[in-house]
Amino acid sequence: MKIIGLTGGIGSGKSTVTDYLTSKGFHVLDADKVAREIVMPGSEMLIRLSSIFGTDILHEDGSLNRKKLGEIIFLDHEKKKILDELMHTRILEIIHDRIFKIREEYNHSAKSALEPDQIKNGKVIFIDAPLLFETGLDKSVGETWVIDVDDETRIQRIMKRDGLNREEIMMRINTQMTREEKNQRADVLLDNTGDEQALYKQIDRMLEAI
Repeated sequence: MKIIGLTGGIGSGKSTVTDYLTSKGFHVLDADKVAREIVMPGSEMLIRLSSIFGTDILHEDGSLNRKKLGEIIFLDHEKKKILDELMHTRILEIIHDRIFKIREEYNHSAKSALEPDQIKNGKVIFIDAPLLFETGLDKSVGETWVIDVDDETRIQRIMKRDGLNREEIMMRINTQMTREEKNQRADVLLDNTGDEQALYKQIDRMLEAI
């Protein structure tokens, strides 16, 4: 079973790519979704985080106040390091466990009942991880796809999508690996400066080669 890591900077269009892959019947494990799951109200992780960073990171209903936590870690490198280590360790554990389960389910499926496309698509798992390289998750994949967009285009898209100002966006961009380094480490580069159809054509070419 082939595992492909998918990454790109904030605003690069990872969701567009993963939505398209999902529509094609591929398994896509989303590291961001896993990150949200493990900090649900009352979760062991959220309780641990509030003990480390203070109860100010919680809303009145017990949910995580992401803005408050963000303000804390963006101003303190050591606290960000602690958060990353806690979160990334647990996220990697869950992703590896889900890969194992997908493999088991596929191997126990009645392959004769599957359509050819289902057989092919079932043999590939995509991992959508913004911090694929930073967390070392790239060591668990056979191939890495990086979605590439110039910084100014990303900034404009994030402004429109999230309502953030340029300074807030640059602060987030600067906490991630640079675009140039991501591109150098990519096995496949997907150019998302154009429209969705242009991006889909690139993805289709890569899928045909699998």
